[in-house]
Order: sequence, then C-alpha cells, then structure tokens
Amino acid sequence: MLELHCHTTCSDGSLSPSQLVEAAARAGVKALAISDHDTLAGWDEALEAGSLWGIEIVPAVELSTVWQGRSLHLLGFYPRPEQLTPPLEERRQGRIRRAEAMVRRLAALGYPIPMPDTPIAPGRPHLAQALVRAGHVRNAREAFERFLGDDRPAFVPYEKFSALEGIQLLRSCGAVPVWAHPALFRGDTLENTFTALLEAGLTGLEVYHPDHSVREKRQLLKLAQKHNLVVTGGSDYHGPNQAGFHLNMMGLSLDLLDALKVAHARLSA
Repeated sequence: MLELHCHTTCSDGSLSPSQLVEAAARAGVKALAISDHDTLAGWDEALEAGSLWGIEIVPAVELSTVWQGRSLHLLGFYPRPEQLTPPLEERRQGRIRRAEAMVRRLAALGYPIPMPDTPIAPGRPHLAQALVRAGHVRNAREAFERFLGDDRPAFVPYEKFSALEGIQLLRSCGAVPVWAHPALFRGDTLENTFTALLEAGLTGLEVYHPDHSVREKRQLLKLAQKHNLVVTGGSDYHGPNQAGFHLNMMGLSLDLLDALKVAHARLSA
C-alpha cells in the first residue's frame, strides 16, 4: 500500500522520520513519501530507516505558497535537493517571521504565548499547541477555529510566494508538482484555480485525501484524467495524536506510484 503525504518532526509531525517509517511498515505501507513543509531535512534518516524496514521512501516536500490571498500547498516529488535546498531556506526564514507575527497578534488579543521552541520553523500547529499549554483553548481545533484559521484574528498569511512561482520552482528542480488537498482551498473556485495552476505547469492532483468527500474525489479524478495528470493521495499523517487520521487509511494502490515515476522521468528527460 502507498502513502504519498506524511509529515515528521522535521516540520509539524510528532514522529521522527525513523519512527514514521517504522509506524508505516507496521501499518502495511510499502512506499512512503516524506513530504515535510518546506524542508528536506527528514530524507536521510527516513531513507536509512526505509532500508531497515523494507519500505521504499519517496523523497518529497510540501511547499507553502499563496494564491488569491489564501494558503495553497503544493507537493513536489523527487526534487533535486542541491537545487531546492537554498530557496527552501529562504522560505523557512519566512515561516519564522510569520509565526512571530502571529504570536504578536495573539498577545495583542490578550492571549500571550511564548514563541514555540522547535528545531524547525514553527507553523500554526505549533502555535495551536502553545495556546493549549497556556490554557487559552481546550484543544488545537479550538485554537484554529478561534484564532489561527484563515480569516481568524491572529492569522497571518505566508510572505508572498505565489502558487505559480511554486510550480515553476519545483519543476526547475526536477520535481513533479502536485496540488495538495485541492478541495480544501477556499481562495477561488476549483475550476479557476486549477486552470491557472495547469497553465503554470501543474503535473498532478492529490485526489485521495481524508478531507475529500466522495463527490470531490470523483470530480478531481475526472479533472486529472481529462488533462492526463498524475493522481496521488495520502493520509496527510502528522502523528498518532491526530484524531481521525491514521497511516494506510486510504488503502492506495502502488500503481499510483508507477505513474508518478513515469511523470518524473518525463520531466527529467
């Protein structure tokens, strides 16, 4: 079985790369993508663990971009690390500045928290946990609903880096660019956004995601087939404390990985 969207402690997951690989193996996963936010830091540890557990590791990244003023995430599969690492470091610094701005907004609202102490650039899940620890909210869901979600009072958008620039960056690094959880995007209609991304060089759609309804998956699959795009999917797993999400929950066939590899070979030719 296949998992093409998972996170580790190198971004906002709660399992280290080696722990994630072990958990995936025990869940019956045969191929696992390490797709942390704006970093490739988990690859080496995961690759080593993958050789021990007999799991194929798919090198990937989840790139944070903006479209129509809203966060839009892109998955990039098989990027060349020597080319992608420098621009990712620029994005990491931007994520730190963004987190600092949200901490200031929370303080101004009367809900002070310390800047999360993490080895990587803190994201909204880190801020949510800080709000829980400070006793301001009961859980992370409440933190997003009251403060951190899009259009909530403490929300700060990513520094300007458009989805079109993100696609171009990924393709310049030899990666296969895939729109992550497209049915969750609220900045514009699916059709308008898809058209713009396709013209910029989008190569795939994440059709299978736990937050996609049956109707949405059917719609996305139809779009992918119509435009001969790669179809991917995964649990978007962040760790065992993520309610309702678990490894291998999508039950995806390894055939999807074969098509992804063909697309990568075509882009790299």
